[in-house]
Amino acid sequence: MRRLLTRHWLGMHALVVFVIAAFLTLGWWQAVRAGDGNPRSYGYALEWPTFAVIVVFLWIRAMRTELRTPPGSTNSSARAQDLQPVQRTVDIVNDDEDPELAAYNRYLADLNREDLQSQP
Repeated sequence: MRRLLTRHWLGMHALVVFVIAAFLTLGWWQAVRAGDGNPRSYGYALEWPTFAVIVVFLWIRAMRTELRTPPGSTNSSARAQDLQPVQRTVDIVNDDEDPELAAYNRYLADLNREDLQSQP
């Protein structure tokens, strides 16, 4: 829980509270305009509170994600590990089965070989 009280998270909490208050205020303003006879404002009166609900959902999701990560790890290093290239094998099709597909597979294999040779 303490991780949610850092400078970054305190700023995020303040921003979220401000945005929610602004969205609800805009929704109230549109509801008043709708009551004054502007029919288009009925949609906006529902739209702004919906945005506020989305912000709350994303805020809770971000906090839960922060609490689930190990304390010493950073998100950037976890993402870097996820972006490592994966070596895959391809089943080569015989020319007898499908000559066009076999030619295409050879072309892809050559491209892959060139790409691996050009990497440091």
